Amino acid sequence: MGEIEVRRVRDVVGQSREAPTYLVDRLWPRGVRKDALDVDAWLKDAAPSAELRRWFHEDRSRWTEFRERYRSELDADPSVAEPLLSSLREGSVVLLTDAKDRERNHLVVLREWLLEQRDA
Repeated sequence: MGEIEVRRVRDVVGQSREAPTYLVDRLWPRGVRKDALDVDAWLKDAAPSAELRRWFHEDRSRWTEFRERYRSELDADPSVAEPLLSSLREGSVVLLTDAKDRERNHLVVLREWLLEQRDA
């Protein structure tokens, strides 16, 4: 089983990918042409719901509750992450986001959740 690397879109634009790479954001990154980002898929539905995303962005101190709510969304419909789990069974994957905060973003939560699913 592979590892999961979390990267910012801005760090990989124009680069070729080394592992299966997935953009996991509701919105396409502003100012990035679709042909400039080499991804296997854009998994909008694996990102937090629009409501949850807006709720968290209104108040970043809600991090702990955001984590719980996002995990609940993933648990309610794990099929949204199936492409990630399939790739992870074969090797490493790269998850991309346009979030500026590298430590408090949805991919941190998604990565933990995927590793738990992988090891279950």
